[in-house]
Amino acid sequence: MTAFELIRQPALIGETVRTFGALTIEAPAGLTIVQLLGKPGSAPPADLPAGVSLRASGPGQWFAVSAAEADGTAIAASGFDSVDQSHGRVLIRVSGGPVRRMLAKGTAVDLHPDSFAIGMSAMTLIGHIGVNLTRTGQDEFELLVLRGFAESLWEDLIGMAREFQI
Repeated sequence: MTAFELIRQPALIGETVRTFGALTIEAPAGLTIVQLLGKPGSAPPADLPAGVSLRASGPGQWFAVSAAEADGTAIAASGFDSVDQSHGRVLIRVSGGPVRRMLAKGTAVDLHPDSFAIGMSAMTLIGHIGVNLTRTGQDEFELLVLRGFAESLWEDLIGMAREFQI
């Protein structure tokens, strides 16, 4: 039997960077996204390769995201099961001064810096679409969404950002 090789195709075709005044919405390509599954109550994995960031997704569960395109097995942690989600999830980054006001149109998560610090993650809804929302910088958030919902989320984010176009 011949081995079946996956060919990576972006979920979002066409324009993957949009700017609305001080707001930027982008969908970077070539990322590696791995879901790490441990036992509920387990501590986050500490033995990940350099350049990998973690996003909590549930008790004993994290998404590991790397800007480098790699085989999902390259991101592994001892004591955790890993599942490559690079083909099934899309990362969308939103940044700029009014980013909290824009995201507040779609989610009930309190995004004030005192409540949602850099590095925090929440599983939430943006409109009716489930996402993993992570604050990655002062005015920067990343959303992990299932591939099949990426285009709808992209369009929703553009709609939410239009008022900030100057």
